Amino acid sequence: MARRLLQSYLRSDDEEKRRYYQVIAGAAAACQGDVSDPTLGNEMLARQSAEIATKVVKSRLRQGTDELDHSAVLITDAYATVAIAYRRAAAVYTADEEMKRLGTAAVHLVTIANSYMNAQTGQAKTEL
Repeated sequence: MARRLLQSYLRSDDEEKRRYYQVIAGAAAACQGDVSDPTLGNEMLARQSAEIATKVVKSRLRQGTDELDHSAVLITDAYATVAIAYRRAAAVYTADEEMKRLGTAAVHLVTIANSYMNAQTGQAKTEL
């Protein structure tokens, strides 16, 4: 799923990329764990966020999302990408080079998506 999203993203035009950014940033925001707990370190927060994203993916797969519904597939794939990105951030993929590479790509895409959405929010605020 994450690999499919990353490959589709690379083939997309600028307008499609903006849609990817919106969905991925939304998924990442929805997976933020309890950041108010000062006892949780970055690695634990990343693991917690990865677990939340994984639960969403599993739930969506159990619901039997229609593979022809591009929006539904994109949302599921975005959560899968976020799960892999957070696992990579939590150093889960230390022994698996392929997953390390995929995780690194996922981290980069989540970072780009968050940066893009933050810039859009900042731009909207200055236009008011």
